Amino acid sequence: MSEENVLTKEIAEQFLTDEDSVDLGEFTAIEDDAAESLNKREGFLDLDGLTCLSDAAAKSLSKHEGTLSLSELTSPSDAAAESLSKHEGTLRLSGLTSLSDGPGHIALAESLSKHEGTLDLGGLTELSDAAAESLSKHAGQLYLWGLTELSDTAAESLSKCECYLDLGGLTELSDAAAEILSTQKGEITLSGLTSLSDAAAESLGKHEGGFLDLSNLTELSDTAARSLAKTRPNFERWSINLDNLPASAAQILRDAGHGE
Repeated sequence: MSEENVLTKEIAEQFLTDEDSVDLGEFTAIEDDAAESLNKREGFLDLDGLTCLSDAAAKSLSKHEGTLSLSELTSPSDAAAESLSKHEGTLRLSGLTSLSDGPGHIALAESLSKHEGTLDLGGLTELSDAAAESLSKHAGQLYLWGLTELSDTAAESLSKCECYLDLGGLTELSDAAAEILSTQKGEITLSGLTSLSDAAAESLGKHEGGFLDLSNLTELSDTAARSLAKTRPNFERWSINLDNLPASAAQILRDAGHGE
């Protein structure tokens, strides 16, 4: 690694003096002393270029208050993950692509679940059932918008999250998973779905945990629309674009008061 890619204490201090003079996102590594300096800055801290992070640096950065963005960090150590879990605010780790059943991944998921703020794991494309069970303990907002599929078992675990749950990348949802997620006590984003089966619509219509985002539906049967109209009368708590739906389904929802 060339020296020019290392964020030193001197560069960190220069940034703290004049933020416009340094682009922190261009650095791929950070000295421990630099991390200690930067934890004093409140607000958004863009360290998206970092591909490695020492345990000492992670401990220092965990003291930062605000949004800490580490979107290129793909494999933090157990100690680093445990430290980062103590960060107060938004933690972006969208460079993580997999939380599998491997011992290291389960330990990582267990550590991250302790984070109490907003946890952005939007880069995940693989989430094992065991890792989902660990993440279900997370108390803050949880972004998993990179997942394109979700097992029923993982859905069962995530339904225990009493928080905002972003599953906006899902393009399919089984009837069983829809029924399970309807019991979740927080807001859910399912904006990747373009269609809902009749059974899934009936289940999701019963979701009472908060706002439900179904904004990109383009296929909805009249039966499904009637189920939503009947079981989801509080339309201001969910999002669906009537202009994208078949005319008959859209009219059913309009007649029930949606869109007025």
